[in-house]
Amino acid sequence: MTTDKPARTLKLTPGAAQKKPADPFAPRRAPVRPPGPARAKSVSASAPKPPREPAKPYGTPRGGPEGERPRYSADRPRSGPGAAPRGDDRGWSERPAPRRADDRFAAPERPQRSPAPAPRPQPHRPDLARVGNVRGEIRLNKRMADLGLCSRREADEWIARGWVLVNGEPAVMGMPVAPDAQVAVLPQARHQQAGQVTILLNKPVGYVSGQPEDGHEAAATLIGAPSQWRGDAKTPADGRRFAPEHTRGLAPAGRLDIDSTGLLVLTQDGRVARTLIGESSGVEKEYLVRVQFAPNGPMGAGVIAENVQAIFPPHQLARLRHGLSLDDQPLKPAQVEWQNPEQLRFVLVEGKKRQIRRMCEQVGLHVVGLKRVRIGQVVLGNLPVGQWRYLRADEAF
Repeated sequence: MTTDKPARTLKLTPGAAQKKPADPFAPRRAPVRPPGPARAKSVSASAPKPPREPAKPYGTPRGGPEGERPRYSADRPRSGPGAAPRGDDRGWSERPAPRRADDRFAAPERPQRSPAPAPRPQPHRPDLARVGNVRGEIRLNKRMADLGLCSRREADEWIARGWVLVNGEPAVMGMPVAPDAQVAVLPQARHQQAGQVTILLNKPVGYVSGQPEDGHEAAATLIGAPSQWRGDAKTPADGRRFAPEHTRGLAPAGRLDIDSTGLLVLTQDGRVARTLIGESSGVEKEYLVRVQFAPNGPMGAGVIAENVQAIFPPHQLARLRHGLSLDDQPLKPAQVEWQNPEQLRFVLVEGKKRQIRRMCEQVGLHVVGLKRVRIGQVVLGNLPVGQWRYLRADEAF
């Protein structure tokens, strides 16, 4: 079979055999793009911007050309019938569109609240614990204290423990009771009260009656086995011997200032404290007071330390008995008499702070020594200074 196509011949180029193969580790060159049509250049940020329109003064209409409705106008009110319309030229309004009645997602309208009524004037109710109510009821703890059962603090403790009955029912803290209510306490309360102690201390100078102050120790720190009076330790009251629990809750029933000495009562029994320092207490306290006549003060001229009785005016002694006032309150009558030429004997039924010293200052006397020797029917006796003893069962204030 023959064909009309001529035979193809292979042409060899000189030097083709000497061409080196491509290096696979050689870096590749980026293809060269053919030049295309020119592209528009972008405007640079540093190109000059067109000039801004100068700001117009306040009140000048801002909008389109003259004669066109301004967007805002200072010559027309912004509310009322003649107010200038708000929005732009396309009719868009800045106010939100009114809600449609068929909007299912619209929140329900809140009902209009009626004005709150004026508060009613509350009637004045006095403190029931102090003056009682119209039926004469008072708080239970005060009623128990008035009956001499215990102190108010003890009454609250007994009520909390369920040891108090009112008309046969357990009492409640703070409840008011009628005057004819039957108040009874359980044996547990009596047993606890029987274990309370009352201590008589001959307080030395330099100790305070209450809490420690100004670097001075409290008189209660003297209560302990080493300082118990030997006569009391040999024959203890009611067979009672000192125990550490006798110092718990021990409080002074009355005051005796730091520069004074003598009889100081410390007790755990609220009945004793109420008897001595209660509002209606009338227990006598007897003092022996050594004085100097100092009409110009203790550091002034004319101080006389001996035979003060001979030069002290009798009318000033009468003022000590009755006629002086402290803290703008008149003092109750007192018994004042000379024990010896340099010593006075005071018998008071009240105990204001530094009362005897302040009374003497008003009549030209200066106190150089003060000792309390009796409270009620209990006397200091031969109890040494700094020692103490228990109150006996046959003693009472």
